[in-house]
This record gives sequence, C-alpha cells and structure tokens, in this order.
Amino acid sequence: MSISGRVTLNDVAAASGVSRATVSFVLNDDPRQTISAATRDRVKQAARDLGYVPHGVARALREGSSRVVVLNIEAGMEGAYSRSFVRGLDSELAAHNHVLLVRHGHHTPQSIQEVLDAIAPRAIIRFGETYLTGHELEDVGGGWRDGLAAHSALQLRHLVEHGHTHVAVALPDTESPLAAARLKFTGHAAQNLNIPVPDSFVTPLDRAACAEAVEALLAGAPEVTAIAGFNDDVALRVLMALRDLGRGIPDEIAVIGFDDNGYGAYATPSLTTIHVDAQAHGRLRARLALGLDTSGLRPPPARVVARESV
Repeated sequence: MSISGRVTLNDVAAASGVSRATVSFVLNDDPRQTISAATRDRVKQAARDLGYVPHGVARALREGSSRVVVLNIEAGMEGAYSRSFVRGLDSELAAHNHVLLVRHGHHTPQSIQEVLDAIAPRAIIRFGETYLTGHELEDVGGGWRDGLAAHSALQLRHLVEHGHTHVAVALPDTESPLAAARLKFTGHAAQNLNIPVPDSFVTPLDRAACAEAVEALLAGAPEVTAIAGFNDDVALRVLMALRDLGRGIPDEIAVIGFDDNGYGAYATPSLTTIHVDAQAHGRLRARLALGLDTSGLRPPPARVVARESV
C-alpha cells in the first residue's frame, strides 16, 4: 500500500498479478482493450478486497468535471419536502456513481464560482429555481400537473370541498423565497374555484404574538372560516393560537397544513395537511442533471392527509 494509506492501482495490480495498465483498463471498462473475463473478475475482486476507490482528480481530468453534484438550498426553504427531495436526489446520484454536496444558506455568484473553481462539479442545482426565477411552469415536477402550483391548488380545493369559501393564508415570520410563488398559485386556484382570493397574514414564532396575529385577522375578516398554513410549522402555530383564543377547531375555524412534517399527527386536534412524494422529484432532478433518460420517473400527485383540523 502507498505511504499515504490510499489503495492505488499498483496495489490492485500486485494483488491480482497483472500490470498496472491492465488494472486501469479493467476498472475504467475500456472497450478498446481485449481482456479475458477471468482476468477482469480477478482484478475487480482484488479492488473490492482492498477497498480501492478511483482517484477523483484523475477522473475529473479525464471527464472534464468531477462526479460531484452540488445542491444549493436557500435559507427559508428547508423543510420536510426539501429533506425528502435530498434523499431522492442523493439516492439516484449514487446509483450513477455520483456524490451529492448540499449547501445551505445564501449563495452569491462569487460563492458559486468558488465551488466551480474548487471541485468542478458535474452540475449545480438551485433548489426551487423555477419558482425563484418566475419560470414555474418549467418545473420538472410539472407545475400545475404535479409541481408546487398543483400542490397549492390541492390545499385550497380541500378546504372548498369542506364548505370553506373564505380562506386566509398563514405565512412564516421569516422571509421565505417561496412565499410569493405560493400566494400567486393560491390566488390562481381561488379564481379557478370561484372563491375570493385569500388574504395572507404573518404568524410570529412567539406564542402570545401569534395569538394576537390570529385574533387580529379574525377580527378584521370575520367571514374567514379556514386558514391554510404555508407549511406544517406555521399551521401548528395557528392551531395553538386558536386554542389559546378559545376557538373551536374545525367547527369555528378549520386549519390545513402543507408539507407533512410528521408532527401534525400529534397535535390536538391532529393537523390535516398535504403530503408530497419529494423523493420522486429528487430522483427526476438527478437524472436531468446527468442528462439521463427520465421515463418512468414521473412524480405521483400530492395527496391530502385527512385528520381532525378540517
């Protein structure tokens, strides 16, 4: 083994009894070389036994880029959907011998260029890019078919199907890059459902302040009978505020979440929400990033997780 402790081609060659060049041809699956099946098997077994890992820099030089795909997630976009999306993206990339690097926070052109200079990634993906740039109908999830627009419409439609025509949208107290897109989609959905476009209000994290915000909303818009949360975190704050205000749920005010973070099932009353199979979206995005066939990977539609709050 080399002084650095990393298994090299020379180590694999010595263990399998062939030349270093033969090992390279076998492990790189060079179609121009005629090497017997027995020799190929022997080399591959030696590589597995020794734990040989191809040298990333050499591969990057050969391919013109590394086998790293970078995902940038802006602050305020983390949640159950993004975590599930990452799992699907990572799994699909690994199946094609690529590695995922996830970067959280604000990303400037300079920081992105530094990543390009340091590792020459195969691709850089910006989470939610189509929505952040106003190209939502180009969403790989299908936009109004099974993307964020469709998910927002499903949330509102479920309330309407339960008799709620005056709805308010509860937003987080921290700026979210997706807030504007969500409100736009909800507004379009309301027009399609022939109900008033919902007003929106902010739900502070502080318990007392959140109750005050909900109370102010209901005082100013007494016709509201349902509140749609930007996500489950926000919807759970609304549930808490309504209980503090002595409001009946769902008899007086119905509440629906979004993103199904798993905690809604433990609330009182339990939270109705929207569940999205984000792993399928992640797998699809991985194949698009690698230029692979995406047939058979259409994400399934979002679904309502019906509980007690609606």
